Amino acid sequence: MQAATNVSFLAQTRVLYSPAPGQLQVQTADTADTLHFNHLVIATGARERLLPFPGWTLPGVTGAGGLQALVKGGYPVAGKRVVVAGSGPLLLAVAATLRERGAEIVAIVEQAPLPALARFAAGLVATPSKAMQALRLLAQLRGIAYLRHSHVVAAHGNGVLDSVTVQRGGRQQTFDCDYLACGYGLLPNLELAQALGCATGAANGQTVVQTGSWQQTSIPGVYCAGEGTGIGGVDLALVEGRIAGLAASGQTQHMQAALDERARWKKFAARLARAFALRPELATLAADDTIVCRCEDVVHAELRGHASWRSAKLQTRCGMGPCQGRICGGATEVLYGWRPDAVRMPIAPARIDTLIATADV
Repeated sequence: MQAATNVSFLAQTRVLYSPAPGQLQVQTADTADTLHFNHLVIATGARERLLPFPGWTLPGVTGAGGLQALVKGGYPVAGKRVVVAGSGPLLLAVAATLRERGAEIVAIVEQAPLPALARFAAGLVATPSKAMQALRLLAQLRGIAYLRHSHVVAAHGNGVLDSVTVQRGGRQQTFDCDYLACGYGLLPNLELAQALGCATGAANGQTVVQTGSWQQTSIPGVYCAGEGTGIGGVDLALVEGRIAGLAASGQTQHMQAALDERARWKKFAARLARAFALRPELATLAADDTIVCRCEDVVHAELRGHASWRSAKLQTRCGMGPCQGRICGGATEVLYGWRPDAVRMPIAPARIDTLIATADV
């Protein structure tokens, strides 16, 4: 793409907000700029869902994908004992990466029950590439305990993590460990779409950007592809991006093959959502003194009586810290049923010189 003469590739560039229809205010590595568009494809991906439980703020407790990213960037885990917990196929990929880098995987703790996992595995015959990927991961993880219908109820340690307690059906078991990599699936990044005014709705238990058959949103000229429209994996994201690109460039006559492929991967996404749907007891793990909003140190007891994000923000500042609710937002949706609130501008951290330069925009 960088070699294409008709494409401008803007690295290290963040969208901050939309000052007017057809415009994006962006921040580059050293300046600020306003981009103008007639058609826009949003592909903002997803982030991990983290759920609070006693001890989850201890050093040594990380997101599953978060620890994987650190390790891929060179963070040393050789010889460290790691429990990988949460839900979804990502846990297997994380455990494989950590084991490859020398970590001792104590256990993989999956909250989904065995019947759901068995149905999902059987359904992989419809997607041979996913079936082969699963077989490769299982081979890499041979000998590691895979605990189904199980979840972490507490992390323990005096200033740093040293063990976790896992609920396994009707009994509990404690594992000594140096790290707990814990993530309960992915959440769509909706901030840019919300800032542009795109309509959102519920799909497979999550809030997503609503799109039409060609990935068009409720805002004319704006399309959305990938995890923003629902969690479905890289293959679905790629084909949605292809459809959105064809539609935005007016090449709809070449669309049918991509539409057929999207339909196949949509079925995979639906199976994924059913198999790894979060069990109700995960919403009951937080104790009264468990921190839910880490930025503002707001605990569960302060939040459970509120009916909405807006009410909680006014009374407790939940979601008003540096992460702008990106961490606690996914948790409060599970714990209290709150839908994501209106996005706060700017949608990414901005330098002071950028804010000054764009003050009159």
